Amino acid sequence: MSEKREGRIWIDGMDNVFSGQTIANFDLYEKLPQSRPVRVLPDVWVVKIGGQSIMDRGREAVFPIIEELVAAKDAGFQFVLCVGGGTRARHSYALGLDLGMPTGALAKIGASIPVQNARMLQMLTAKHGGIMVYHDDLEKLPLYLATKCIPIMSGMPPYEFWEKTPTMGRLPSHRTDAGTYLLGEFLGAKGVIYIKDEDGLFTADPKKDPGAKLVSRADAGELLKNGPDDLIVERVVLEYLQRAKQVREICIVNGLKKGQVLAALHGKSVGSVITAGTPS
Repeated sequence: MSEKREGRIWIDGMDNVFSGQTIANFDLYEKLPQSRPVRVLPDVWVVKIGGQSIMDRGREAVFPIIEELVAAKDAGFQFVLCVGGGTRARHSYALGLDLGMPTGALAKIGASIPVQNARMLQMLTAKHGGIMVYHDDLEKLPLYLATKCIPIMSGMPPYEFWEKTPTMGRLPSHRTDAGTYLLGEFLGAKGVIYIKDEDGLFTADPKKDPGAKLVSRADAGELLKNGPDDLIVERVVLEYLQRAKQVREICIVNGLKKGQVLAALHGKSVGSVITAGTPS
């Protein structure tokens, strides 16, 4: 039964901490329960294959990684496979910038390329249960995993025209590294692994600086303050990592080195781990 109170519609039984409040009121948040959210798929890994670092290298790089992932599936590991856009996405961004496209349009354009890569991965893994998963089908993940499929997705988050304005320039901040991490955080995943073409995080870009040193473990906040300008993952991932409730570290491994992906799934110390720092 509804009635009006102080000019507002009121429904019996709907009294709660938000009643008669604006959700924009920060003082209200101190009254909210502090329990952690439910982990939707806590035994599932979210794994991303780099676009430029892996996919653009073709068969020589991609096939051995697929073999490792199929072996992991056969060994009982469950994972969702995401993929980046690579050089073609960068070309599209460059053209879009030259043509004066706003950030939202660039995000929409950039979102099409990782879908192409995901479709190729799906075809390559079809005989092993590879299945293409679009954002609208996300609720079907438990079914796909229960039937021993390998769910494959674009790493790009579906902000597209609603992409946030970046602090610098017009390129979308939320690209495939960010989308992969946000998926893992939502699922309460066992972990998030990025498959790149480097051994992990370095003090500088090792392709440009031969003196760069590998950093096996780092704090996200410290990296944002004092890390190199050219980070191995998108900066927004480190920002989200610091206030995460579920996935509070990410792992970066070298997919060009046989066994690194399987080792990371087994929890062995490989590559680099970036942590959230002090628990929130």
